[in-house]
Amino acid sequence: MPLTGEYKPSTSDWARKQAEAFEASNGEKANTLRGVPIVVLTTVGAKTGALRKTALMRVEHAGRYAVVASKGGAPDEPRWAENMRRQPHVELQDADVKRDYIARELSGGERTEWWARAAEVWPDYDSYQLRTDRQIAIFVLEPHED
Repeated sequence: MPLTGEYKPSTSDWARKQAEAFEASNGEKANTLRGVPIVVLTTVGAKTGALRKTALMRVEHAGRYAVVASKGGAPDEPRWAENMRRQPHVELQDADVKRDYIARELSGGERTEWWARAAEVWPDYDSYQLRTDRQIAIFVLEPHED
């Protein structure tokens, strides 16, 4: 069941433009960052209930996706991470395919396994982790069956 609500664009100009161009073109445009494929994640704002869209690195394995709340190693995490903790039903668009998923934060060996996959796609994740004292959250998105 697709998410409903008012779309509130990102306050980051480049992020808003990339997510909107990606969606408008069904993933044919604005589909990479520094040559690496991206996906667009839609979450429900924890405070506003508004739909928020974020372009993230594409980390996929066996029909599931990982999203990494790195924020470039900043001391605070991106807001979408808390949005998913409060409302785990999300949408993800990969190229021209948009589906519903349930987000689950990872820990232990499962986190280690998915972190390795994510760092293989985007090696900067390892340096981001070194920049911050917080453990960067990683979530797996599993298909939501109606």
